Amino acid sequence: MSFLENDYREIITKAVIGKGRKFTKDTHTVSPSHRPSSILGCWVINHLYNAKKKSEDTVEITGSYDINIWYSYNDNTKTEVVTERVNYHDLVPLSVKDDKSLDDDCDVIAKVMQQPNCLECKITHKGQKIAVEIEREFVVQVIGETKLRVKVDPKWEYGDDDEESWDFELTDDELSDVEPDFLDKKD
Repeated sequence: MSFLENDYREIITKAVIGKGRKFTKDTHTVSPSHRPSSILGCWVINHLYNAKKKSEDTVEITGSYDINIWYSYNDNTKTEVVTERVNYHDLVPLSVKDDKSLDDDCDVIAKVMQQPNCLECKITHKGQKIAVEIEREFVVQVIGETKLRVKVDPKWEYGDDDEESWDFELTDDELSDVEPDFLDKKD
């Protein structure tokens, strides 16, 4: 059977036209109000982010989070929590992309694979500041219009596969599995 050019149809649809992933490690320096004696804990909270297509093969994620560090000072006799807001910009390269997409007006879906998390928190050499190493990871998908080309059966006629042509009769095996008294049983 040979198919002619008019046996094909073009369908325009929304689809994933780009994908990317990025893992980032950053080190931030925090200046507490007192000279720290020791680090008692570090948390990263209040993560917010937005993603948009930056270029043909890049998505930009802009975001922020708070670093909270609980530390002791005055020879470990007092404690305090210092909070610092951090802003970031991550450029995520698209490793998979459809060069045949129809428009530049795309939607971007960004999913956090690893929320910003403290890997290490330590007092710096001079003892006045605290260095915090943070990790985060994103996966992005770009959704846009693309064109599909599908082959159609030239001999198909409307109604060839409607419900009336399907066989819905029960087989003997299916009937033998029916339990007629299931409503009368008490568990």
